[in-house]
Amino acid sequence: MVEGLEAIFPGLRDTVFHVTSPATGDYNCIAWAVGETTRWWWPDADTDNDALYWPAGVELETTLAAFATAFSGRGYSSGTSEAFEPGVEKIALFAKDGIPTHAARQLPNGRWTSKLGRAEDVEHDLHALSGELYGTVAMVLKRAAPGNSTETG
Repeated sequence: MVEGLEAIFPGLRDTVFHVTSPATGDYNCIAWAVGETTRWWWPDADTDNDALYWPAGVELETTLAAFATAFSGRGYSSGTSEAFEPGVEKIALFAKDGIPTHAARQLPNGRWTSKLGRAEDVEHDLHALSGELYGTVAMVLKRAAPGNSTETG
C-alpha cells in the first residue's frame, strides 16, 4: 500500500518514511498517539457504539479543546514547539478548518509515528501528512517521556 499512501499523502513522496505495522481497523491515530492498539478513540454521542472509546468526563465534541482534554488525562499538557526535546514525548494534533482530523506522536529519535486511518502505521516527517485530508498541525501537546520523571523543556 506504500504507493497508495503517497497518492493520499503527497508530502510522503519527498521524504523518507517507513511502514512500521500492517493495516488494521482495531485502533486509529488518536489511540495510537497515546500508545493504545486495542480500541478506536473518537468522540461520538452514540453511547451504544461499543467500537468507539472516549475518556469519561470529556466533552463529546470534535474540537481541539475536547481532544486536548482527552490527552490531558494521559498526562499531556500544552506545548509550544514540535521540535524534539530529549525526555519529552509530544503529540501533534492536526486539524482542517479548526476540526481535529489526526494525531501523530513524536518518537525518541525525533521523527513522528502515525496510524493512517485503517491503513498502516508509519514513521514519517511531521509535515509530510499535511494537506487536503488532514489539514495542518494545529496543536502540540507534551508530557515527560515514559521512564522520565521530569520534563526538560
